[in-house]
Amino acid sequence: MDLIVHSHHTHDGFYSFQLLHRENCGSCSYIKAGVRVRGKVGSRNKVYTRARKLRSNGVFAVSDVQYSRTNAILQNLGELENGNPRNEYISSLPVQISQNFEEAESNNRLRKLVRNGDLEEGFRFLESMVYQGDTPDIIACTSLIRGFCKMGKTRRATRVMEIIEDSGAVPDVITYNVLISGYCKAGEIDNALSVLERMSVAPDVVTYNTILRSLCDCGKLKQALEVLDRQLAKDCYPDVITYTILIEATCSESGVGHAMKLLDEMRTRGCKPDVVTYNVLVNGMCKEGRLDEAIKFLNSMPCYGCQPNVITHNIILRSMCSTGRWMDAEKLLADMVQKGCSPSVVTFNILINFLCRKGLLGRAIDILEKMPQHGCTPNSLSYNPVLHGFCKEKKMERAVEYLELMISRGCYPDIVTYNTMLTALCKDGKVEAAVEILNQLSSKGCSPVLITYNTVIDGLSRVGKTGQAVKLLGEMRGKGLKPDIITYSSLIAGLSREGKVEDAIKLFHDLEEIGVKPNAMTYNSVMSGLCKTRQTDRAIDFLAYMVSRGCKPTEISYTILIEGLAYEGLAKEALELLNELCLRGAVKKSSAERVAVKM
Repeated sequence: MDLIVHSHHTHDGFYSFQLLHRENCGSCSYIKAGVRVRGKVGSRNKVYTRARKLRSNGVFAVSDVQYSRTNAILQNLGELENGNPRNEYISSLPVQISQNFEEAESNNRLRKLVRNGDLEEGFRFLESMVYQGDTPDIIACTSLIRGFCKMGKTRRATRVMEIIEDSGAVPDVITYNVLISGYCKAGEIDNALSVLERMSVAPDVVTYNTILRSLCDCGKLKQALEVLDRQLAKDCYPDVITYTILIEATCSESGVGHAMKLLDEMRTRGCKPDVVTYNVLVNGMCKEGRLDEAIKFLNSMPCYGCQPNVITHNIILRSMCSTGRWMDAEKLLADMVQKGCSPSVVTFNILINFLCRKGLLGRAIDILEKMPQHGCTPNSLSYNPVLHGFCKEKKMERAVEYLELMISRGCYPDIVTYNTMLTALCKDGKVEAAVEILNQLSSKGCSPVLITYNTVIDGLSRVGKTGQAVKLLGEMRGKGLKPDIITYSSLIAGLSREGKVEDAIKLFHDLEEIGVKPNAMTYNSVMSGLCKTRQTDRAIDFLAYMVSRGCKPTEISYTILIEGLAYEGLAKEALELLNELCLRGAVKKSSAERVAVKM
């Protein structure tokens, strides 16, 4: 390949270039001073000044295919140095070729940068391209806009669009749609509408659907319908997606009755609803408690040329289960199979979840075991309700048995499965077993989350193993998990119960320092710890601090202090305070009587 490389800018505003060729080729060979043409050395400035007036910073490549044409032109230039009537031909053709080559190479580089994800470098290169006068490739620029939008950098994406428009290139509707979609995903609907107004090409139905969905998701149905009117005025006809978006929003905001009017309008305009449209309406009916109407609608769908799918049945099945219509749910499942509509994993999971909530574990297990017969492999969402049911009934042996069965069948537990098991173990006092499972989670490819650590920390704190609990606090911080009020409240309560009240107070202040606001339970734990160590005076000061920090004391806050006074032998003072608090309504009479009995 021959490279014509930018050498320097001459005094008269033209550029001189140097032709570099790696090998001798016929009469053309590499020389330092210029270009050898038919045995003569032509001055670079003379040759290229006659050839073209260049743009700034020019660098381009001549491909092997075009080499012979370029070389011939250079030879002709040598012959015509002394003035030739073909000067016009000479001055235009090399310029056009070099410009095309340079522009093609620039766009290739731009495409490569965007493809490799080097968006910022691609942006800077795009700016330099346009500054030089090159016309950028619209497809590469569209990809650049898409990349910035995915990163949430809508201002950068906007600037790319401005550069394209300023360059003289014409963005197509896809380019505008990508930018509008980016604005909508970022919640910048006003900017999206602004782009819609100033588009240099006609918007298509995708443009409008993107904006309509964003408006409907924000609860702006009225504005969405206004956009629909503008769409119709511009002879851009809505499609099934347009109407489905609007029908769904209408169901949520105005009810199914109004949505049905849109369905009629849709049919009148010759737009045929699909199964997704009907599913939206079925879902709306079920949410409004119109289950029987939804069932009739399901049965009438084939009359409108649309067969209900598994999602349609699942919507109704879920509604049947939530209203306790188990017999109807079983019948619907049988009808699905009879009609050739195969149940999905979701179908069975709906039933299993419902049965487990009702305590019908036996029937839930029957359905779980029959799933493979219908071509469905149970997933973690199928097993989790069963495990939860066993844990709730304190049948830990059965829960562990099903956990092992689940794994043996190639269904790996998720974090919900483990959290269920950990909660049950901790409630059952089997904290060491819970710690062992927690330690094994990472090796099982399941990362613990905040609730996982909170469960075990609370379990350890309740059985007097706050030392281990504090270590877990450090471990979770090391993994980048931020402790919350539940984490700290569990630890503070545990330390207070163990009489380690100073450690509890220190942790309490750590909690405040990281910006987590203590609740009444946290304050009560510290006050309880102080009272148990016969420091009721400090507990009373802590109550005052609690009020000063804007946390309202509860009935338990006051009874802790009363019991603390009695514990220190100040029964009379405690009784007087109890009566006073009773008169003020801070402590209920029933609670006061219970406290008085303890005294």
